[in-house]
Amino acid sequence: MVEVFGTVMDWRGRIIAEGQAFRHSKGLDVDWASFADGWRAKYQPAMERVRDRRAGWVKLDDLHWQNLDELLEEMAITSQTDKEVEHLNNVWHELNPWSDTIEGFTRLKTKYILATLSNGNVALIVNMAKYPGLPWNVVLGAEVTGHYKPQPEAYMKMAQFFDLAPKVCLMVAAHNGDFVTAESCGLGTAFVSRPGEFGNGKTSDKEAENKFNYLARDFLDLADQLGC
Repeated sequence: MVEVFGTVMDWRGRIIAEGQAFRHSKGLDVDWASFADGWRAKYQPAMERVRDRRAGWVKLDDLHWQNLDELLEEMAITSQTDKEVEHLNNVWHELNPWSDTIEGFTRLKTKYILATLSNGNVALIVNMAKYPGLPWNVVLGAEVTGHYKPQPEAYMKMAQFFDLAPKVCLMVAAHNGDFVTAESCGLGTAFVSRPGEFGNGKTSDKEAENKFNYLARDFLDLADQLGC
């Protein structure tokens, strides 16, 4: 079970590139790295409103859009049309994978089932897989379980879908927070380092903060360790 944003895909680089293209078309003076970081910073608080039932179920595409509207207002970016905002929000569907991802996945897939365990919705994750041709075995989204990580149901129901005991499943992620509930649910753990996720400004998740089952530099290293 693999976390997607940041572990598999370079979300920040793609958003910055799209923002720069948008700037050229609009003549905007915007720090797009700060824009990308600001958008991502709204990710967890938005999902928390769903987790604690302050809001009914809202898929991640719609949360991203709500967060984008807030961010555009905060940064006084006002020259865009509704269609342009929609296009910018859809950039999450066309992220680029890290350079080791496809080769690493291809090797891991020879021995293991590769499945997403992401807070993204199904359409988002499917499009994100199709865009660069990621060789998943199974592509699922958060609305399938009806829960956002780190709620335990997000992990346990995924194992149940495959008729597997949690102990034979491996949670793979680049974020220490993804493992807290995974471990409590009995899943194995594999930390894959992504030091460039936030560029040079990454302040957390630079390294594993616990004794995980596997510590890997990237998916190629993980494939080596798993005998693929």
